[in-house]
Amino acid sequence: MACCKSGAENADSGMGVYAMYPSDYDDLKPYMEAAIKDYHKITTEHVAHVTNWDLDSVKDRLPPGGKLDLTKLGLGMTSMRVRVGRNLSSFPLPGAMTQDDRKNMEAEMVKAFKQLMEDPAYGGNYYSLTPGSPFEVSENFYKHLVKSHIMFKDMAADTYLASAGIASDWPYGRGCYVSADKQFIVWVGEEDHLRIMCMKKGTVLNEVFDRLNGAIKKMESVSGNFAHSKDFGYVTSCPTNLGTGMRASVHIQVPKLTAGGSDAKAKAVCKPLGLSVRGMGGEHTPIGADGTIDLSPSARLCIQEAEIICALYEGIRNLKAEEDKL
Repeated sequence: MACCKSGAENADSGMGVYAMYPSDYDDLKPYMEAAIKDYHKITTEHVAHVTNWDLDSVKDRLPPGGKLDLTKLGLGMTSMRVRVGRNLSSFPLPGAMTQDDRKNMEAEMVKAFKQLMEDPAYGGNYYSLTPGSPFEVSENFYKHLVKSHIMFKDMAADTYLASAGIASDWPYGRGCYVSADKQFIVWVGEEDHLRIMCMKKGTVLNEVFDRLNGAIKKMESVSGNFAHSKDFGYVTSCPTNLGTGMRASVHIQVPKLTAGGSDAKAKAVCKPLGLSVRGMGGEHTPIGADGTIDLSPSARLCIQEAEIICALYEGIRNLKAEEDKL
């Protein structure tokens, strides 16, 4: 079965399952739900995800005034990022897409991006890797985008994505939209059709969370319906990202927990706190020489978007307390 091909060929895979079509989560529900419950540690009989971006609904977890102000935790200007994965309901998921599917999906997104370009809040440029595209960029410019952490790398080198078919037909149907202020970016044709993200250096987490919420609504209004499951929330290629599809993160220095250049101790401390640790360039990249790590809540499914951003704020406070103990 195509869904489990990546896991069969990569024994060290954490999940080993990729959906090929949005309907797989319903058509293959007994199989999919068993894998999902095991990975996400869900103990109820069935998965029931609820989408909720309303911070007013989690007022009891917010500081007075409702602002998730990092200066109150002792931080200064901090690199903050919130992103979600989304897939258009009218196309197969990336693992089952043909080269024509990838080109057609990108063409649909170009129509949407043209509308975004006219919006002062999101105006910018689209950069395509597809040969012959009117928005095609040079190899050197692509490398510049990767080096600037704006664009994703060639996925062909990723054995998990290659086995799943997600990396096929590179570079057709791949590209990225970048706002003029470079704080709103949309990846096209990576692990999901779209990775929509907002980032900035600042001190209030609400700012990137609220902008992303607005950006997603704008994106769906101009690009068509996003694939959604009544049980599992927003559909993603990998079941690890189901539900919110969200990852909210900050770069934070923990030099004592990373003494010696290893993040092993930081990971050991973060895991029971429900936090994930990555390197400064993302998963499987090194931490900063000054002890900077990329910190994010681990949960994606059966947790609400508003809860994730609160969990990040609380996680920063808890991690700093562990750092201070040393």
